[in-house]
Formats: sequence, structure tokens, C-alpha cells
Amino acid sequence: MIRIDSVTKSWNSETGPALRGVTVDIKPGRITGLVGPDGAGKTTLIRLLAGLLEPTSGSVSVFGFDTVRQTESIKPFLGYMPQKFGLYEDLTVLENLELYAKLRGLPKSDRPARLAELLRFTALTPFTGRLARRLSGGMKQKLGLACALITTPKLLLLDEPGVGVDPLSRRELWRMVAGLMNDGVVVVWSTAYLDEAEMCDDVLLLNAGEQLYFGPPSGLTDPMKGRVVRVLGIPERERRKTLARFLRNEDVRDGVIQGDAVRLVLRPGAAGTASFEPYRTVPVPPSFEDGFIDRLGGIAQRESPLARDFTPIPKSEKPPVTADGLTKRFGAFTAADHVSFTIRQGEILGLLGPNGAGKSTTFKMLCGLLRPTEGAGYISGWNLRRAPSRARSRLGYMAQKFSLYPDLSVRQNLDFYAGVYGLRGRRHRSAVDRVISMFELGPFRTVSAGKLPLGFKQRLSLAAALMHEPDVLFLDEPTSGVDPLTRREFWGHINALVEKGVTVLVTTHFMDEAEYCDRIILINNGRMAAEGTPDSLKARVRSADLPEPTLEDAFIRLVERGRDPR
Repeated sequence: MIRIDSVTKSWNSETGPALRGVTVDIKPGRITGLVGPDGAGKTTLIRLLAGLLEPTSGSVSVFGFDTVRQTESIKPFLGYMPQKFGLYEDLTVLENLELYAKLRGLPKSDRPARLAELLRFTALTPFTGRLARRLSGGMKQKLGLACALITTPKLLLLDEPGVGVDPLSRRELWRMVAGLMNDGVVVVWSTAYLDEAEMCDDVLLLNAGEQLYFGPPSGLTDPMKGRVVRVLGIPERERRKTLARFLRNEDVRDGVIQGDAVRLVLRPGAAGTASFEPYRTVPVPPSFEDGFIDRLGGIAQRESPLARDFTPIPKSEKPPVTADGLTKRFGAFTAADHVSFTIRQGEILGLLGPNGAGKSTTFKMLCGLLRPTEGAGYISGWNLRRAPSRARSRLGYMAQKFSLYPDLSVRQNLDFYAGVYGLRGRRHRSAVDRVISMFELGPFRTVSAGKLPLGFKQRLSLAAALMHEPDVLFLDEPTSGVDPLTRREFWGHINALVEKGVTVLVTTHFMDEAEYCDRIILINNGRMAAEGTPDSLKARVRSADLPEPTLEDAFIRLVERGRDPR
């Protein structure tokens, strides 16, 4: 049904090809996952399939039509959902659907029935009059999917539809798309969530534009059998330091913290000889992510420079972060309802919840970005309402979206943020030079921030947040849409900071990332719905039908237990 034949796409002679020699046949009635690190060429390939780009060499045919010479013949069969929310935020849900029905030429007589069907399919019927900008992340993705399905497509192209969406909404999106398979629809699904890729019928793995693998997910997972272990018995306060030590072991290809254990992927042939004494190891089944990272060569065996260069924070028994009855009302709607907790020094607290649950509101109140209706927030003992400048001077903030100035160079951005944090003269110059060295930004000093690769944008954002060596670091979905390799590097930096005494509050939709947290607070319907370690939350939902729940299972079940009509 879709033939990609020796396709290469180059932008200019200065950069390597975005795609090089990709050859794939995609079959009908199947979901094909498109995975790879940032910059691998996933979005470029999707745009080639949609006829929005022309290959430099090779050819792409969709249902027998050439995407260059017969682009107009493909459009009636195509549904395309871009990576970024591309609908009109000042139109309502229904107005967006009506506009797309007109653009796609749906006969006027057919529109009421088709729109009603799509609203039921996406569960958006109660929200037809709501402006698109006021939808939660999950609801925006559902609306985008509905618009892509206005006319029933033969080919549905989804470019990372789960980015910024909570696990419950992602599962709902997946069920909706899987329901189309009975109609013989071809689905190409680009994703940063490798648990989604594992559910696809076929997977195309790209790296730096090259095709590394195409076939069923099991083709990557099966060769990993016997090479994955959990290391048990590591003291709670030693896990991060122990993981860093394990990653310097030549027998280890990858490693992550997983609740009360450390999970390691071993090099081929090391399973029978690798020793991690005095701790106990047990073999565990491999995941698709294990095969993905192994095929890419494993993660870099290097220590974060923050472990060496960041100034340790003096120990204190006083909690660096306190939320005391934080409440925020918008008219009659209560977004956060008397939320109270503390975070110990050197602790990572994960603030999780479904889209629209109130976690971002709570997060913003603690950052001083939103004034609470009731209650108070404290940073390093300073009241955010009474002494906001002193409180903010002790925290670093990394926003969900890249929020630095894209037209300023790396050095200019860092100079600006040093000024914002009140650093002057020698302290200013020293701080900027220090973070440039720490994060290896030297070769990019004069490069505009907007032109940096995604991984280096993330480094720059973290460098700006750490310029003044804060006591507390707030991370708002810091790795949304980022590939696993880049996420590993990022968490290597965070773990090093925690070892130096920095306290971290993080929001995330990656449940494997939430396993790094010492403690998790689940926000639902504006209230604290659950609190505990990752393993204690999993234990709460363990049952005969779910004997080994994942953290994602725990998230979904705990949210479903606390749902109300609001």
C-alpha cells in the first residue's frame, strides 16, 4: 500500500541528509511505529508520505500514486495530525470540526451525522462549546485526531500525538486508533513513548537519517533475553550514586532507577560473568526500550560534570519546599484545593496527574508564577507571597517548552539570565563561564539558541536554571517529546545535583521517568489523590488480575478510582 524506495532527503551541503536510503513497504490494516532519537528523520519521513516534501532521491508511492507527481490524488485518502497542535485556539471544539469538514469537502448534508459520530468517538460531546485553547492536553489531541478523521482516511499519519499527554489519555488515543484497524486503515505513528511502539504491528527505527531496523517489535526485544537484570538491596540514599558507578562498568549498556531497585542492560555475553556484589541480581524480561537503546549502541558511559563542579548545598533539617493549603479558584472553578506537602532536602518529588487535574496550577503557585487564592508556598523558608524575590532567588525553573530567546546566542541567553538572577561583575562572568564548561556549550557560544539541536537546547535551559546554584530546582515536564537517550543524559545531571543537596520538584508524563522520584504525589480533580514511593503506589493496585503492575498501571487505576463528573 505504501512503498518507500531508497529515499534520501537533504536540506543543504553543510548538514548531513535528514534521511538516507530508506526502503520500506507498509502494509494495510497495520500500525507502523516510527521511532528514533531526536533528529533521526521521523517528521521528515511523515511529511514525505503526506506529499508536503519532495525526496532528494528515491521515490514514495501511496496507494499507487507518486507523492511528487500525483500529490492531489493522495489528499482525499489522507488524514494528518502534526506534532504541534495545529487547530484554531480561538474557535470552539465544534467550530474547528465544522471548519475542517468544509476544508475537506465533506457534503453539507453529511456533516451533522459525521461530526456527532466523531464527538462520540473522542468523548468530546460535552465540550463542543469550549474554546480549543481551554482544552487539556489530552482533549486537544483528541480534537486533532477527530479533525484528521473528518473524512475516513486510508492513511492516517500521526506525528507524536502523545507528547505532553498523560498516560490515561494516551491509552484512550491508542484505543481510538486501534479501532480503525477493522476498516483497513494504514496508520503511521511517530512516538517518543517506546511502550507505544511496542504495541505497534511493525516498527521502523531511524538514527541520523539511517534505517536501523524494520519489522515487528519482537525483533528488537527477543535478542535482549537474558541480558536484563534488576539489582536489589541497594540502600535508598545510595541508589543514584550506585547507578552512576554501575554505568561506568564496561559490562553495562544501559541503566535506570526503577523504584527500590536499579535496572541494568548488560552487553552481549556478560550475563554470566558480570558481578554487582554485594547486591543481589534477578533476571527480568526485556522491554522494547532495552532493544532500542542497545541497537543504538547503549548510553554514553560518562559522569555528569555537575557531580564534580556544582557547589554542595549545606545540609539542613528544614524542608526547602512547603505547600501549605495551596488553593486556586478561577471564578466558580477550583483548580487546586488545599494542597499541602513538604519536600526534604536532596529529595526528588514527582507531581503527577492527568491533564487538567491541577498539578500545573499547584506547580505554578510554588514557582511564584501564580498567586494562590488561599494558602501559602515557601521556598527555603521564604514566603512566596510576602518575600517573592528572596524565595525566587533560591529556586531554578525549567519550563515545559523551550523558553529561552531563540534569536539570541547561547552566550547572550546566559548573560541575560545571569542578570535576571542578580549576578554582577566577576560573579556574572564566572557563573556564565562555569555553566558553559559544565554543559560543554563552548562550540555553540555564538550560535542562536533556536538553531541548537534539541538535546543542546535542553542543556542550555538547565544551564540557565542553575546559573545561580539554587537550593531548589523546579522541572515542568522537562523531557516532553525527548528521546530516551537524551532523557538518560538529562537524568544523569539531575541525579548528580541531588547528590549535591539540591531539592527537585518535577512534573512528567513519562512513568519510567517518575521511577527516579523518591516520592510521588498524584493530583486529581484539584486534590491530592495519593502519595508514596513508586513501589508503594504500585502495591496499592496489585491484584489477582494485575500481579506485577507498572507505575503506569498504578497511575491509571488510581486516577480512575477518583474520577468525578467535574
